[in-house]
Amino acid sequence: MPVNTILGLFAKSPLKPLQEHASSVHQCCSLLVPFFQATAQQQWENAQHLREQISMLEKQADTLKREIRLKLPRGLFLPVDRTDMLDLVTQQDRLANRAKDIAGRVIGRHLMVPESMQTDFMVYLQRCLDATTQANKVIHELDELLETGFRGREASLVEQMVMELDHIEDDTDHQQILLRQALLALEPQYNPIDVMCLYQVMEWIGSLADESLRVGSRLELMLART
Repeated sequence: MPVNTILGLFAKSPLKPLQEHASSVHQCCSLLVPFFQATAQQQWENAQHLREQISMLEKQADTLKREIRLKLPRGLFLPVDRTDMLDLVTQQDRLANRAKDIAGRVIGRHLMVPESMQTDFMVYLQRCLDATTQANKVIHELDELLETGFRGREASLVEQMVMELDHIEDDTDHQQILLRQALLALEPQYNPIDVMCLYQVMEWIGSLADESLRVGSRLELMLART
């Protein structure tokens, strides 16, 4: 995104660039659903195309992150600390990085989730993406928070949304344990390196929920300081 566009966003609202970044990250992560659907059908050309889209959105988010760091006005009046805002951008950006890592690892080895695990795996993936969606929603509540001085009903709503993030993350931890147990039972039937990579991919998908919760925790810390 051009620098003048970033500055234009800051002119509209000091929080708009942060929300623009959150939207790019969310779009990037969301593509993992059709990506894994394509791999399950061994549609590797389509999966490769989706991986390229994920990579493009990750680069877009990375560009936004750098521009925010460079162009966030130092004299800007905000009820939150400038450093906290920059840390929040960095935390968000890790989600896009992880989505790119996941797609790259799967494409690199043409990894396929065992057929008997497919349904539970997609439920797990979607639940982890519920967390990235929730983190995006929380960031887009910041304008309302700003208008209310980071107090009142809007602040309570954000706190509830962050609590929901914690609940989602607990769900994904439990689901990951069950998937790892299922893969353990199937290990003798598969290439050992592929099995190791699948364990890693499942862990990386789980980290989407973990990192989303950290976005919420960072925002809670910002609220506590206002």
